[in-house]
Amino acid sequence: MAGSPEKSSTAQELKEQGNRLFLCRKYQEAASCYSKAINRNPSVAVYYTNRALCHVKLQQYDKALADCKHALELDSQSVKAHFFLGQCHLELENYDEAIGNLQKAYNLAKEQRLNFGDDIPSALRIAKKKRWNSIEEKRINQENELHAYLTKLILAEKERELEEYKEKQDDNQNGGDAGKISSKHEKYLMEMEELFSQVDEKRKKREIPDYLCGKISFELMREPCITPSGITYDRKDIEEHLQVETPDRRRSSDVGGFRTSSSERSVVCS
Repeated sequence: MAGSPEKSSTAQELKEQGNRLFLCRKYQEAASCYSKAINRNPSVAVYYTNRALCHVKLQQYDKALADCKHALELDSQSVKAHFFLGQCHLELENYDEAIGNLQKAYNLAKEQRLNFGDDIPSALRIAKKKRWNSIEEKRINQENELHAYLTKLILAEKERELEEYKEKQDDNQNGGDAGKISSKHEKYLMEMEELFSQVDEKRKKREIPDYLCGKISFELMREPCITPSGITYDRKDIEEHLQVETPDRRRSSDVGGFRTSSSERSVVCS
C-alpha cells in the first residue's frame, strides 16, 4: 500500500508547506509542519527558528525560547535565533537579556551582510527604551516609598514631642511651646517636599529624547552629523559602519560627504 503524501514528504517539503501556511497566518498549522520537518531532520537550525516564530506569533514565548536555544546549539551564528530570542525576552520583560540577544542579532546581521530592514534596530530601540522606563519606574517607586517613610517619621516625632510637652505642663500651661514644636516639624516637611521636588525636576531633565540617540549604536550621539539623505547619525558609527578612514581629522566635518549637525551637537554637549 502506498504511503500517504505526508509520510513521503521530505523535511524540506514540510518546511516549505509550513512557510505557505505561515504566510496565510495559520501559525498553529505551520508550527505543526515545522515539527514534522524536525522529526525528519532534527539537525537543521532553521526548522527550529521557523517554529519559534510561529510560537512568537501565538504568544507562546516559553516554547519559542526553547526552540531558539535549540537552534543556537546547532548554529551559534543564527541571526534569526538571536533575534527571536530577544523578542521573547522583550515580551517577558527580561530587558537585559533582550538587549543582549538583539544586539548580537544586529552585529551578526551586519557581519553576514543580511538585510532585516529596521526590524532588529527597531526592536533594540524598544528594548532599551523599556529597560530605561522600567529602571525609572523602580526608582520613582523607591523615592515614593522613601518620601512616605520620612513623612511618617517626622509626623511621629512631632506627636512624640507634643505628648512629652503635655506631660510636663501644669494647669497654667500656654500653647506657645506647642506651637513652636508644630512649626518646627512643618518646616521639616516643607524642606523635605522641596528636596523631593528638586529630585523630580532633575529626573525629567535626565530623560534623553529619541532624536538624540544614534540609529546604529542606539546610544546618545556625541558627534551627530547629517548624511546626504538628511538622516542624522553619530560620526563614529558611520565611519565604523562604512569602514571609512579619516586621513585628516582637521577636515572631519567634510569626510564622506557628511555634514556635522551643529544644532544637535549643541544640545548633546550642553
